[in-house]
Amino acid sequence: MSKSAVVIKGDGTGPELVNAMVNVLQECHSKIDLIPCDAGSEWWTKNGGSSYISEEVWKLLEDSDACFKGPTTTIPTPNAPRSVAVSIRQKFNLYANVRPIKTYKNSLHQLDFVCIREATEGLYSGIEFKIGDDAAIAVRKITRKSCENVVRHGFKVASEMKFKKIYVITKRNILKETDGIFWRAVQDIQAEFGDISVEEYYIDNMTQQLVKNPERFNKSILLSTNLFMDIVSECASGHVGSIGNVYSGNYGDEYAMFEPAHGSVPKYAGANKVNPVATILSGALMAKYLGENDVCDAIFAAAEETIDEGKCLTYDLGGSATLSEMADEIAKRSKSHLP
Repeated sequence: MSKSAVVIKGDGTGPELVNAMVNVLQECHSKIDLIPCDAGSEWWTKNGGSSYISEEVWKLLEDSDACFKGPTTTIPTPNAPRSVAVSIRQKFNLYANVRPIKTYKNSLHQLDFVCIREATEGLYSGIEFKIGDDAAIAVRKITRKSCENVVRHGFKVASEMKFKKIYVITKRNILKETDGIFWRAVQDIQAEFGDISVEEYYIDNMTQQLVKNPERFNKSILLSTNLFMDIVSECASGHVGSIGNVYSGNYGDEYAMFEPAHGSVPKYAGANKVNPVATILSGALMAKYLGENDVCDAIFAAAEETIDEGKCLTYDLGGSATLSEMADEIAKRSKSHLP
């Protein structure tokens, strides 16, 4: 029986990027039943409501094995809904956001590590309120259970990848209670993985080290709470050539969502201009999650070949190819890597 995945086309450049990703999967003869749908700020602007996601789409999500979220726009005003990504992460308890940082041949730094982020709470819990005309409070909610979930996932990924080191990022000297809960979860779970060592970095020092000497983190996991790792993984992404190359997966116990790490870039919507790599590789991760390992491996090999060769690259990578030209090149090469 084939697996099914809801595919949210998204906002701005989302639909054209998602179409490119779907085409690559189809060229690789993926058997996943892809179910396209609309969600995001453009849908909400037309239809209104309390969520960027309709009841019909929620039902599709609940009935599927996984979902793919194209880039969506989150309107930064108090009356707008919480983001599509946060909504889905919280609904399905997708506690682990996994964002690999792996550079290509011509990069200034040669990097290979993985950023893992707790993705359901922290300052992204959405608990904030005004306490006066000129003051407001946001609550950083940290729970033992969510910390244990993402920490155990981090150790499991390290074990699977044969990494022997996890760097835990906190600001525990200031945030003694909330980061203290996270750190205690790390200490307790490390005992189950005795061959993996742990080192703690404070968030401010970590960002400096990622700029100054990022190679020190190769063959390791970077692990932290929601906002801190969002910032750290974005900083690390700067070494990969373009945020347009950075892909991710969000994992829970029974469901997963896959998405490129970048935004919807509405100014380029319909221009056939932006980099499709992050979207395509996120789709490849989804194929792996749904059991199509050969499809995933073929797409990753094709993307690496295309970038390393340097002849068919979008503007952000120093080339002049269109979105569709680069996607077609990856699709063509992917087929040659299939068994």
